[in-house]
Amino acid sequence: MWNKLRKTDKIEDGVRRTRDSFFGRLSGLFNRAQIDESLWDEIEELLIQADVGVPATTALIERGRQRVKQERISDPLQVKEILRQEMVAIFGHRQLLSLQPDRLNAILVVGVNGTGKTTSIAKLAYYLQNSGYKVIIAAADTFRAAAAEQIQIWGERLGVAVIAHQPGSDPGAVVYDAWQAAVARKLNVLIIDTAGRLHTKLNLMEELKKISRVLKRQDESAPHEVLLVLDATTGQNALAQARHFTAAASVTGIVLAKLDGTAKGGVSFAIAQELGLPIKFIGVGEKLSDLSEFEAETFVGALIP
Repeated sequence: MWNKLRKTDKIEDGVRRTRDSFFGRLSGLFNRAQIDESLWDEIEELLIQADVGVPATTALIERGRQRVKQERISDPLQVKEILRQEMVAIFGHRQLLSLQPDRLNAILVVGVNGTGKTTSIAKLAYYLQNSGYKVIIAAADTFRAAAAEQIQIWGERLGVAVIAHQPGSDPGAVVYDAWQAAVARKLNVLIIDTAGRLHTKLNLMEELKKISRVLKRQDESAPHEVLLVLDATTGQNALAQARHFTAAASVTGIVLAKLDGTAKGGVSFAIAQELGLPIKFIGVGEKLSDLSEFEAETFVGALIP
C-alpha cells in the first residue's frame, strides 16, 4: 500500500550535521588497542553532549558493558557494533501509520508553535497523496490568526481542500465540518491541525479532549493517529514538550522535524527511551518530499557508519 519514498541517502544527508559532530567523534573512539574504562567514559560523555539524555545513555552503556562481558569481547571495534545494535533496539519495533484505505482516517497533529507543525502537515499530506490516499485538512488551530491562512496556502499548492472557520471559532466545529466534507467527497484521510499554544495548559488539554470527542461521535475509533511534532533543534526542550503533550493527548507517534538543522540529533533516543513513543517520521529538509519514514537501522547506520 505504501510507496517507499524514503531514501537512504536522504536520511544520511539529513543527519549529516549530527554525524559530523558528536557521532563522528564517537566512531573515532574505537580505534584503540583495548577496551578500557576510558572508552566507556568517553562514549558516555559524547552521547550526553549529543542530547541522547542521561537515562538513554545509561541504558546504552550498561547494556554495552554487559554484552562485552558476556560475549567475552576484547576488540574495541566490536564494541562499536554492539553500540549500534543497542541504539537500534532502543527504538523497538518499527511502526507505520495505522491507516486503512476503506475508511475515513483521522490524524490529529499536535505540537508547540514554531516546531515545524504546519510544514510537517503539508509534508504528511504530500506523503499520503503519493501513497494513494485522498486527503483533506482541518484548520482547527483557530487560536493563532495566521494558522489557517498558512495551511490554506499549503493546501492550494498540494491541491488539497482545507476546511477553515474564522479566527477564534470553535475548533470542534471546524473538525465536525471537515469530517462531513470528507465523507461527502469520499476522502479517506482527515489531517487536523491543532493549537500549539493557549493561555494555559488546562485550556490546551480541554481543547484536545473536545476535538477527540467530536471525532468519536463520528467514529468511536477516532482519532486513529495522534502525531506529536517536535523540533529536533531544541534538544532536551523537545523531550519536555513531549511529556506535556502526552499528558494532554493520547499520542501515538512522533514526527521529529528539522533533524537536518541540528548537530545534536540524539534527542530521538531520549524520546524513545524515556517516553516509549515510536518515531514515525523525520523531517530532513525543506522540500515537500523531505519527510521520511523512520527506520532505526537506517537512522543509526547513518549516524555511525
